[in-house]
Amino acid sequence: MLSFLTKKILYGLLVLMGVVVIVFFLFQGFGDPARLVLGQSGDSTTMKNIRKELALDQPKWKQFVMYLNDVSPVAVHSKEDIQKKQLRGLFMGGDTKFGIKIPYLRRSYQTKKEVGAVLMEALPGTLLLALAAMLLATVVGVLLGILAAVKQNTWMDTSSVFASVLGISAPSFFTGIVLAYLFGFVLNRYTGLHMTGSLFNTDPFNGEELQLKNLILPAITLGIRPLAIITQLTRSSMLDVLDQDYIRTAYAKGLSKKVVVFRHALRNALNPVITAITGWFAELLAGAFFVEYIFGWKGIGKVTVDALEKLDFPVVMGSVLITATFFIIVNLLADVFYGVVDPRVKIK
Repeated sequence: MLSFLTKKILYGLLVLMGVVVIVFFLFQGFGDPARLVLGQSGDSTTMKNIRKELALDQPKWKQFVMYLNDVSPVAVHSKEDIQKKQLRGLFMGGDTKFGIKIPYLRRSYQTKKEVGAVLMEALPGTLLLALAAMLLATVVGVLLGILAAVKQNTWMDTSSVFASVLGISAPSFFTGIVLAYLFGFVLNRYTGLHMTGSLFNTDPFNGEELQLKNLILPAITLGIRPLAIITQLTRSSMLDVLDQDYIRTAYAKGLSKKVVVFRHALRNALNPVITAITGWFAELLAGAFFVEYIFGWKGIGKVTVDALEKLDFPVVMGSVLITATFFIIVNLLADVFYGVVDPRVKIK
């Protein structure tokens, strides 16, 4: 188990390293960061100082090494660098210190805030939205898949398959616009839902108010596609399992249909479903970008799209790195869950 996890973590770090390389060389080629920091009114002397402060006067390879040193949790920094960047972690040494730290994603060009702090403020909103969407997709999708398999070749089966095909075919941005207009505008007096809104609404008199109803439409929009895929996977997997000999043996022993379906068949049919759930959860963290923007939901997606509009590349780069890290963590957890859910799978 330990060697398996170690190998997976090493593979994940290699993937993350590749992401760092792509992100750095992709976004460093757009615009002049010094001009983005100062705007159009900066004079040449100030521009030169900013370029020196951001190490833009250094060769490209050296800029990359410095960026890698900043985003790496294990790094070497000078004492002055630690104080200037307000790095947090455990450091040891003299003027040049070796340490384990919280990755430093640099500062926003526009707000001058640390990118890590900006993204951490938005991360809970994205996680909540992705969890709500995945919970909806998992519960409804698995139940519909079981129903379609047990009631094969009936109107229930046909309806479930037809609905799942529609769900897969509809892109999230289109579904979001339709749901926002229909339930947030046309039927607003009946639903009480709004076209846009975040988890907390700021009121000048009452402060921040919790608005869970604003989660409903974006969660449904984000959850429709994984729900459709989970329904089809559950149905297909359950049909394969229900034809196995041990299922007929369970019925011959006198076990009820409910026990056979949920205790014996479902557990052995969950492997492909777990793959879909974990893969889609990571996908939702990235796919939430446009959904958050459509519904005005405060999360990493909305922050990233706003940063792209303003050419605030440190925020965009940090967002990509955090999203990639979540992909790696979720996929690692999926491999571990296989052995827990299905006793036939052994992690060696």
